[in-house]
Amino acid sequence: MTVPVFTIVTSNANKAREVAAFFAGTATVRHVALEIPELRSDDVAVIAREKARYAFGVLHEPLIVDDTAFAIDALHGFPGPYAAYVLTAIGNQGILRLMEGIANRGAGFTTAIAYADSTSLYDFSGTIRGTITTAPRGSAGFGYDPIFEVAGRTLAEIPLEEKSVISHRARALAAFRDWYADRQKQERTDSKQLRDRRTLL
Repeated sequence: MTVPVFTIVTSNANKAREVAAFFAGTATVRHVALEIPELRSDDVAVIAREKARYAFGVLHEPLIVDDTAFAIDALHGFPGPYAAYVLTAIGNQGILRLMEGIANRGAGFTTAIAYADSTSLYDFSGTIRGTITTAPRGSAGFGYDPIFEVAGRTLAEIPLEEKSVISHRARALAAFRDWYADRQKQERTDSKQLRDRRTLL
């Protein structure tokens, strides 16, 4: 069986490594660093779909892109889909200052993965819940990972191989993987049926 090849379009090399780790042994992941115009929406699935549409228009090959929201309960969902901008603007220390003295430290990540090819545009989502720490912990990961705790460890304290199974991005990728496998199976079935019909003619 031919090993699937996926192109992940992102300017973030850390994201590309996570995707490659998720598909390790089951698919080949090709990374293309393409700058995509900043899109605005409160729905990360909408953003991911439009990013995929744009990327396909440039590259003309099947690909996936992602977009992630980081929602803090006590801050009414802030920073939401603007997580990347807020991280650049105030960093993890800025988030921790905003959370000083706040007892409710619940938060969640949601990632939307969008797939585009010449005929299709689909999106798949994954969410993980956790809490905001009072100080950064861990040296792995990237972004908000050092201040986001799940089951006693921050995402920055979890090895990449494990994070690639439990994270919000992993859950979205799993949904995409299952859909893609079903699609490939259906295409093989359709191709076989077509060959069989031709043989009978």
